[in-house]
Amino acid sequence: MNISKLMALTAAILLLQGCAAAVVAGGATAASAANDRRTLGSQLDDNSIVIRARRTIGTAESIPDSSNINVTSYNGVVLLTGQVNNNTIKQQAEQQIKDTPGVRDIHNQIRLGNSTSLTTRTRDSWITTKVKTQLLADDDVAGLNIKVVTENAEVFLMGLVQGPEADKAVDIARNVDGVARVIKAFERR
Repeated sequence: MNISKLMALTAAILLLQGCAAAVVAGGATAASAANDRRTLGSQLDDNSIVIRARRTIGTAESIPDSSNINVTSYNGVVLLTGQVNNNTIKQQAEQQIKDTPGVRDIHNQIRLGNSTSLTTRTRDSWITTKVKTQLLADDDVAGLNIKVVTENAEVFLMGLVQGPEADKAVDIARNVDGVARVIKAFERR
């Protein structure tokens, strides 16, 4: 086989692998959306809330660029996490998004202090992965319906849960290595 045919075949295989990854990711997203206890409209609203809130906070003159503020929304309930320099900025972040369309409640869990390091954020991602994996592996918990957010080793659990699911999910998260604290932001179904 000549070099140009070999290169074309290699390029085609690489492109097809990219398509396969996109199909798998799309399928996983569709499966997650189909198994979600929220309506499709609520899922879309949550995405819209996050985009609007991030934009609002990012452009607010009262919130310095040095602030680290993360926004998560689940069924119209907003979780604010991160770090800011003082309590006034923390309250300003909440004030900025309280009138965002679709926001039903706000859990302001922003901490006072310096922004976390890249190492801490990487560790937090690993903790989130471990917690989510444990939730998905447990038969008593509908892990697809629980959003896991980790900030500086604090794990926040959000979602629509029923019965003892919340307690079981907290117990699972609490026993994952590296978790310093678990905070519930659940809604009962």
